[in-house]
Amino acid sequence: MTSLGMCFPRTFPAALVTDVARRLESGGADSLWIVEDCFYTSGPALSAAALGVTERLTVGLGILPAVARTAALTAMEIATLCALAPGRFLPGIGHGVQEWMDQMGVRPKSPLTALEEVTVAVKRLLDGENVTTDGRTVHLRDVKLDAPPAEVPPLLLGVRGPKSLALAGRVAGGVVLAEPASPSYVRSAVEQAGSPDGFVVAAFSAFCVRSERKAAYEWTAPWLAGLIEERNPALPALPFYDDLLGRYDAQGVPGLVTMPPDWWTELGPIGTLDDAAAHLDALEAAGVDHVGLFPDPEVEHGLPQLDHVLTLATR
Repeated sequence: MTSLGMCFPRTFPAALVTDVARRLESGGADSLWIVEDCFYTSGPALSAAALGVTERLTVGLGILPAVARTAALTAMEIATLCALAPGRFLPGIGHGVQEWMDQMGVRPKSPLTALEEVTVAVKRLLDGENVTTDGRTVHLRDVKLDAPPAEVPPLLLGVRGPKSLALAGRVAGGVVLAEPASPSYVRSAVEQAGSPDGFVVAAFSAFCVRSERKAAYEWTAPWLAGLIEERNPALPALPFYDDLLGRYDAQGVPGLVTMPPDWWTELGPIGTLDDAAAHLDALEAAGVDHVGLFPDPEVEHGLPQLDHVLTLATR
Protein backbone atom coordinates (compact mmCIF):
# COMPACT_ATOMS: atom_id res chain seq x y z
CA MET A 1 0.00 0.00 0.00
CA THR A 2 1.43 3.37 -1.02
CA SER A 3 2.00 5.87 1.80
CA LEU A 4 0.35 9.20 1.01
CA GLY A 5 1.21 12.60 2.38
CA MET A 6 1.98 16.19 1.52
CA CYS A 7 5.10 18.19 0.76
CA PHE A 8 5.94 21.30 2.76
CA PRO A 9 7.13 23.78 0.10
CA ARG A 10 10.23 25.83 0.77
CA THR A 11 8.14 29.02 0.54
CA PHE A 12 5.81 28.08 3.40
CA PRO A 13 6.65 29.95 6.63
CA ALA A 14 8.61 27.69 8.99
CA ALA A 15 6.13 28.22 11.83
CA LEU A 16 3.39 26.49 9.82
CA VAL A 17 5.13 23.12 9.87
CA THR A 18 3.78 22.01 13.26
CA ASP A 19 0.19 22.85 12.35
CA VAL A 20 0.49 21.10 8.99
CA ALA A 21 2.03 18.03 10.63
CA ARG A 22 -0.71 17.83 13.26
CA ARG A 23 -3.48 18.25 10.69
CA LEU A 24 -2.02 15.56 8.46
CA GLU A 25 -1.70 13.09 11.32
CA SER A 26 -5.13 13.76 12.83
CA GLY A 27 -6.73 13.63 9.39
CA GLY A 28 -5.35 10.21 8.51
CA ALA A 29 -2.48 11.04 6.12
CA ASP A 30 0.69 8.97 6.33
CA SER A 31 3.51 11.42 5.84
CA LEU A 32 4.89 14.93 5.56
CA TRP A 33 7.78 15.62 3.20
CA ILE A 34 10.09 18.50 4.05
CA VAL A 35 11.76 20.31 1.16
CA GLU A 36 15.18 21.86 1.79
CA ASP A 37 16.42 24.30 -0.82
CA CYS A 38 19.40 26.51 -0.14
CA PHE A 39 18.77 29.88 1.46
CA TYR A 40 15.17 29.06 2.41
CA THR A 41 14.51 26.90 5.50
CA SER A 42 16.50 24.15 7.20
CA GLY A 43 15.32 20.62 6.50
CA PRO A 44 16.55 18.98 9.72
CA ALA A 45 15.07 21.75 11.88
CA LEU A 46 11.66 21.51 10.21
CA SER A 47 11.79 17.72 10.38
CA ALA A 48 12.51 17.82 14.11
CA ALA A 49 9.61 20.20 14.68
CA ALA A 50 7.19 17.98 12.73
CA LEU A 51 8.35 14.79 14.44
CA GLY A 52 8.10 16.42 17.85
CA VAL A 53 4.38 17.20 17.57
CA THR A 54 3.28 13.87 16.06
CA GLU A 55 3.26 10.26 17.14
CA ARG A 56 2.49 8.30 13.98
CA LEU A 57 3.36 10.51 11.00
CA THR A 58 6.36 9.63 8.86
CA VAL A 59 8.53 12.64 8.02
CA GLY A 60 10.63 12.50 4.88
CA LEU A 61 13.40 14.95 4.05
CA GLY A 62 13.90 15.57 0.37
CA ILE A 63 16.67 16.50 0.08
CA LEU A 64 19.87 17.42 1.90
CA PRO A 65 22.47 18.69 -0.60
CA ALA A 66 25.38 16.27 -0.27
CA VAL A 67 28.20 18.81 0.05
CA ALA A 68 26.41 21.58 1.96
CA ARG A 69 27.30 19.72 5.16
CA THR A 70 30.16 17.34 5.84
CA ALA A 71 29.29 13.65 5.65
CA ALA A 72 29.80 13.33 9.41
CA LEU A 73 27.42 16.20 10.18
CA THR A 74 24.81 14.80 7.78
CA ALA A 75 25.03 11.44 9.54
CA MET A 76 24.69 13.19 12.92
CA GLU A 77 21.57 15.04 11.73
CA ILE A 78 19.97 11.84 10.47
CA ALA A 79 20.87 9.82 13.56
CA THR A 80 19.45 12.50 15.84
CA LEU A 81 16.15 12.65 13.95
CA CYS A 82 15.92 8.87 14.03
CA ALA A 83 16.43 8.96 17.80
CA LEU A 84 13.68 11.55 18.21
CA ALA A 85 11.17 9.37 16.36
CA PRO A 86 12.37 5.81 15.75
CA GLY A 87 11.09 4.37 12.50
CA ARG A 88 9.38 7.61 11.42
CA PHE A 89 12.12 9.48 9.56
CA LEU A 90 13.14 9.00 5.92
CA PRO A 91 16.29 10.92 4.87
CA GLY A 92 17.14 12.00 1.36
CA ILE A 93 20.43 13.27 -0.07
CA GLY A 94 21.08 14.73 -3.51
CA HIS A 95 23.44 16.78 -5.63
CA GLY A 96 21.80 20.08 -4.81
CA VAL A 97 21.59 22.88 -7.35
CA GLN A 98 25.14 23.37 -8.51
CA GLU A 99 24.80 27.14 -8.82
CA TRP A 100 23.85 27.23 -5.13
CA MET A 101 26.80 25.02 -4.26
CA ASP A 102 29.02 27.47 -6.15
CA GLN A 103 27.57 30.39 -4.22
CA MET A 104 28.55 28.67 -0.98
CA GLY A 105 32.03 27.73 -2.19
CA VAL A 106 31.45 23.98 -1.99
CA ARG A 107 30.77 23.04 -5.61
CA PRO A 108 32.56 19.74 -6.32
CA LYS A 109 34.48 19.09 -9.51
CA SER A 110 32.50 15.90 -9.96
CA PRO A 111 29.00 16.03 -8.40
CA LEU A 112 28.52 12.32 -9.12
CA THR A 113 31.70 11.30 -7.31
CA ALA A 114 30.88 13.63 -4.43
CA LEU A 115 27.40 12.15 -4.04
CA GLU A 116 28.74 8.61 -4.07
CA GLU A 117 31.41 9.37 -1.47
CA VAL A 118 28.94 11.15 0.82
CA THR A 119 26.29 8.44 0.48
CA VAL A 120 28.70 5.62 1.25
CA ALA A 121 30.25 7.45 4.20
CA VAL A 122 26.89 8.42 5.70
CA LYS A 123 25.58 4.88 5.36
CA ARG A 124 28.65 3.45 7.07
CA LEU A 125 28.38 5.95 9.91
CA LEU A 126 24.68 5.23 10.40
CA ASP A 127 25.54 1.53 10.52
CA GLY A 128 27.82 2.27 13.49
CA GLU A 129 31.16 1.81 11.70
CA ASN A 130 34.37 3.60 12.52
CA VAL A 131 35.13 5.35 9.23
CA THR A 132 38.43 6.47 7.81
CA THR A 133 38.42 7.56 4.19
CA ASP A 134 40.34 10.02 2.03
CA GLY A 135 38.37 10.66 -1.15
CA ARG A 136 38.02 13.57 -3.51
CA THR A 137 35.27 15.14 -1.38
CA VAL A 138 34.95 13.15 1.85
CA HIS A 139 37.87 13.08 4.28
CA LEU A 140 37.29 11.29 7.60
CA ARG A 141 39.72 9.96 10.19
CA ASP A 142 38.48 7.56 12.86
CA VAL A 143 34.95 9.00 12.85
CA LYS A 144 32.26 7.01 14.64
CA LEU A 145 28.82 8.13 15.78
CA ASP A 146 28.29 7.95 19.51
CA ALA A 147 24.66 6.93 19.02
CA PRO A 148 23.93 5.46 15.57
CA PRO A 149 20.26 4.69 14.93
CA ALA A 150 18.90 1.47 16.40
CA GLU A 151 16.78 1.23 13.26
CA VAL A 152 18.69 2.56 10.25
CA PRO A 153 16.36 4.08 7.64
CA PRO A 154 16.91 3.60 3.91
CA LEU A 155 19.01 6.44 2.55
CA LEU A 156 17.21 7.88 -0.47
CA LEU A 157 18.89 9.82 -3.27
CA GLY A 158 17.06 12.74 -4.83
CA VAL A 159 18.41 12.44 -8.37
CA ARG A 160 17.23 12.64 -11.99
CA GLY A 161 19.86 11.73 -14.58
CA PRO A 162 20.67 8.19 -15.73
CA LYS A 163 24.15 8.12 -14.17
CA SER A 164 22.82 9.38 -10.85
CA LEU A 165 19.92 6.91 -10.91
CA ALA A 166 22.37 4.09 -11.60
CA LEU A 167 24.41 5.33 -8.63
CA ALA A 168 21.31 5.24 -6.44
CA GLY A 169 20.72 1.64 -7.42
CA ARG A 170 24.31 0.74 -6.46
CA VAL A 171 24.80 2.55 -3.16
CA ALA A 172 21.48 3.85 -1.79
CA GLY A 173 18.27 2.38 -0.42
CA GLY A 174 15.99 4.17 -2.85
CA VAL A 175 15.17 7.43 -4.60
CA VAL A 176 13.17 10.61 -4.18
CA LEU A 177 11.80 11.55 -7.59
CA ALA A 178 10.91 15.22 -7.99
CA GLU A 179 7.72 16.37 -9.64
CA PRO A 180 6.49 15.60 -12.26
CA ALA A 181 7.00 11.96 -11.24
CA SER A 182 4.56 10.36 -13.66
CA PRO A 183 4.03 6.58 -13.55
CA SER A 184 5.96 6.35 -16.83
CA TYR A 185 8.88 8.25 -15.36
CA VAL A 186 8.85 6.16 -12.19
CA ARG A 187 9.15 2.94 -14.20
CA SER A 188 11.94 4.43 -16.31
CA ALA A 189 13.83 5.72 -13.25
CA VAL A 190 13.66 2.41 -11.41
CA GLU A 191 14.85 0.61 -14.53
CA GLN A 192 17.80 3.02 -14.82
CA ALA A 193 18.58 2.32 -11.17
CA GLY A 194 18.84 -1.37 -12.01
CA SER A 195 15.59 -2.39 -10.26
CA PRO A 196 17.36 -3.58 -7.08
CA ASP A 197 15.45 -5.60 -4.51
CA GLY A 198 13.91 -3.60 -1.69
CA PHE A 199 14.47 -0.31 -3.50
CA VAL A 200 12.28 2.40 -1.92
CA VAL A 201 10.62 4.85 -4.30
CA ALA A 202 9.28 8.19 -3.09
CA ALA A 203 7.61 10.45 -5.65
CA PHE A 204 6.65 14.10 -5.44
CA SER A 205 3.53 14.94 -7.44
CA ALA A 206 2.44 18.44 -8.44
CA PHE A 207 -1.03 18.68 -6.92
CA CYS A 208 -3.93 20.79 -8.09
CA VAL A 209 -7.55 19.79 -7.44
CA ARG A 210 -10.53 21.87 -8.43
CA SER A 211 -14.25 21.15 -8.76
CA GLU A 212 -13.88 21.44 -12.54
CA ARG A 213 -11.02 20.06 -14.59
CA LYS A 214 -10.57 23.15 -16.73
CA ALA A 215 -9.89 25.33 -13.69
CA ALA A 216 -7.15 22.96 -12.53
CA TYR A 217 -5.65 22.76 -16.02
CA GLU A 218 -5.62 26.55 -16.40
CA TRP A 219 -3.85 26.92 -13.05
CA THR A 220 -1.24 24.26 -13.83
CA ALA A 221 -0.54 24.85 -17.54
CA PRO A 222 2.02 27.68 -17.02
CA TRP A 223 3.98 25.37 -14.69
CA LEU A 224 3.99 22.65 -17.34
CA ALA A 225 5.10 25.18 -19.96
CA GLY A 226 8.08 26.02 -17.76
CA LEU A 227 9.04 22.35 -17.56
CA ILE A 228 8.87 22.06 -21.34
CA GLU A 229 11.00 25.17 -21.82
CA GLU A 230 13.70 23.87 -19.47
CA ARG A 231 13.56 20.38 -21.03
CA ASN A 232 12.79 18.75 -17.70
CA PRO A 233 14.37 15.26 -17.72
CA ALA A 234 11.21 13.57 -16.44
CA LEU A 235 9.11 14.59 -19.45
CA PRO A 236 10.63 12.38 -22.20
CA ALA A 237 9.33 9.29 -20.37
CA LEU A 238 5.76 10.39 -21.14
CA PRO A 239 4.22 8.20 -23.86
CA PHE A 240 2.84 11.34 -25.54
CA TYR A 241 5.99 13.46 -25.18
CA ASP A 242 6.47 14.25 -28.88
CA ASP A 243 2.82 15.17 -29.26
CA LEU A 244 3.08 17.34 -26.14
CA LEU A 245 6.00 19.29 -27.62
CA GLY A 246 4.16 19.68 -30.92
CA ARG A 247 1.05 20.96 -29.21
CA TYR A 248 3.02 23.44 -27.12
CA ASP A 249 5.04 24.68 -30.10
CA ALA A 250 1.87 25.24 -32.10
CA GLN A 251 -0.51 26.56 -29.45
CA GLY A 252 1.49 27.59 -26.40
CA VAL A 253 -0.06 27.54 -22.93
CA PRO A 254 -3.67 27.51 -24.24
CA GLY A 255 -2.85 24.28 -26.06
CA LEU A 256 -1.74 22.71 -22.79
CA VAL A 257 -4.99 23.68 -21.09
CA THR A 258 -6.94 21.73 -23.70
CA MET A 259 -4.77 18.59 -23.59
CA PRO A 260 -6.65 15.30 -23.25
CA PRO A 261 -7.56 14.58 -19.60
CA ASP A 262 -5.60 11.32 -19.66
CA TRP A 263 -2.43 13.30 -20.43
CA TRP A 264 -3.00 15.43 -17.35
CA THR A 265 -3.76 12.36 -15.23
CA GLU A 266 -0.45 10.82 -16.31
CA LEU A 267 1.43 13.99 -15.40
CA GLY A 268 0.08 14.38 -11.89
CA PRO A 269 -2.88 14.47 -9.51
CA ILE A 270 -4.33 17.36 -11.47
CA GLY A 271 -8.02 17.94 -12.19
CA THR A 272 -10.86 16.67 -10.02
CA LEU A 273 -10.51 14.52 -6.92
CA ASP A 274 -11.36 11.49 -9.04
CA ASP A 275 -8.58 12.41 -11.48
CA ALA A 276 -6.13 12.74 -8.59
CA ALA A 277 -7.19 9.35 -7.21
CA ALA A 278 -6.63 7.76 -10.63
CA HIS A 279 -3.11 9.20 -10.76
CA LEU A 280 -2.31 7.86 -7.31
CA ASP A 281 -3.58 4.41 -8.27
CA ALA A 282 -1.29 4.50 -11.31
CA LEU A 283 1.68 5.47 -9.14
CA GLU A 284 0.98 2.58 -6.81
CA ALA A 285 0.80 0.21 -9.79
CA ALA A 286 4.18 1.59 -10.94
CA GLY A 287 5.73 0.58 -7.62
CA VAL A 288 5.80 3.85 -5.70
CA ASP A 289 6.09 3.41 -1.92
CA HIS A 290 5.61 7.02 -0.81
CA VAL A 291 3.83 9.92 -2.51
CA GLY A 292 4.25 13.53 -1.43
CA LEU A 293 1.54 15.71 -2.95
CA PHE A 294 3.18 19.03 -3.79
CA PRO A 295 0.74 21.94 -3.44
CA ASP A 296 0.99 25.42 -4.89
CA PRO A 297 4.04 27.14 -3.34
CA GLU A 298 1.99 30.21 -2.39
CA VAL A 299 0.50 29.58 1.05
CA GLU A 300 -2.87 31.15 0.29
CA HIS A 301 -3.35 28.74 -2.62
CA GLY A 302 -1.39 25.72 -1.43
CA LEU A 303 -2.52 25.33 2.17
CA PRO A 304 -6.23 24.85 1.33
CA GLN A 305 -5.18 21.83 -0.74
CA LEU A 306 -4.42 20.02 2.52
CA ASP A 307 -8.11 19.17 2.86
CA HIS A 308 -7.97 17.41 -0.51
CA VAL A 309 -4.85 15.53 0.61
CA LEU A 310 -6.77 14.20 3.60
CA THR A 311 -9.73 13.21 1.43
CA LEU A 312 -7.43 11.19 -0.81
CA ALA A 313 -5.54 9.69 2.12
CA THR A 314 -8.70 8.32 3.69
CA ARG A 315 -10.57 7.14 0.62
